[in-house]
Amino acid sequence: MNATSPEAAPVPAPGRIILLTTSHRVAPGLLSWPAWQALHAADRVLCSDGAHPQLPYLREAGTAVEEASPSAEDLVDACAGGKTVVVVATGEGEPTLADGLARLAGSGRVSMPELELLPASYDLPGARLLDLVQVMDRIRAECPWSSRQTHQGLAKYGIEEAYELVEAIEEGDRDELREELGDVLLQVVFHSRIAEEDPDAPFSIDDVAGGIVTKLIHRHPHVFGDETATTPEEVKEHWLRTKAIEKQRTSVTEGIPLGQPGLALAAKLASRVRTAGLDVPLPPTEGIGYDLLALAVRAEAEGVDPEAALRAAARAYRDAIRGVEQ
Repeated sequence: MNATSPEAAPVPAPGRIILLTTSHRVAPGLLSWPAWQALHAADRVLCSDGAHPQLPYLREAGTAVEEASPSAEDLVDACAGGKTVVVVATGEGEPTLADGLARLAGSGRVSMPELELLPASYDLPGARLLDLVQVMDRIRAECPWSSRQTHQGLAKYGIEEAYELVEAIEEGDRDELREELGDVLLQVVFHSRIAEEDPDAPFSIDDVAGGIVTKLIHRHPHVFGDETATTPEEVKEHWLRTKAIEKQRTSVTEGIPLGQPGLALAAKLASRVRTAGLDVPLPPTEGIGYDLLALAVRAEAEGVDPEAALRAAARAYRDAIRGVEQ
């Protein structure tokens, strides 16, 4: 008589652990379809933070969420029999739990369920700007120095930061460039936050952004409209034409800030004259100032930024001074 081998016992299904992550920069309740599918199909949904902003929306959608902080071993046990457990991660992403699951999986002594990281919402480009606005709002409310600042008091910092940005660009230092761009951006957000408190004409950072978006769209009809432009010169023509219609200026000199550095001011005036096709002779008066004016006009006509050229020459002069000092 042949002995028959007993049937092998069925291997229990390992189950599944889904770590669901969300972005606090996206409105609560706006989750991806795969995330909603996972939540509805789960045997259990857990969250260690009872104040998690997603919980009211999950419960409103019919998902029962248990407030619990299970260990890695607890989660593995909860998946016994092929169950699926979804963990709604806190803002930190549950690093302790993730490390515990990784240790269990690496030990080789535990039959691990399937592990899945499921992003339920993503940061869009520019999302960190929301963090900056929130940080600035808190600083304005709680910092003794920042809470007392005015547009007038901050004006000098805007000028300084703009110059430091230019220097970083000319030096070609990428790390410095990123930092200085951040400092310039801070000035925009700071002034916008102060502007919210104006009793007569308040505006916010959203108003600032909305204004420049409208302006950019209007001045790029070749991108957002029916006009065409295939060269930088045609783009500039579109820009100047739409700007002239917007501003309705009576002089090409309107809108030129007279407080800017002298060489830059002279070059800007010369640029407006050349673009408008005007024939304006230079003042016949003699003197160093008028000599510099003539050089600035000549530089602009040749496509050279006189301010940048003078800074480059000044840096060379600085290096020569240091060479003599050694």
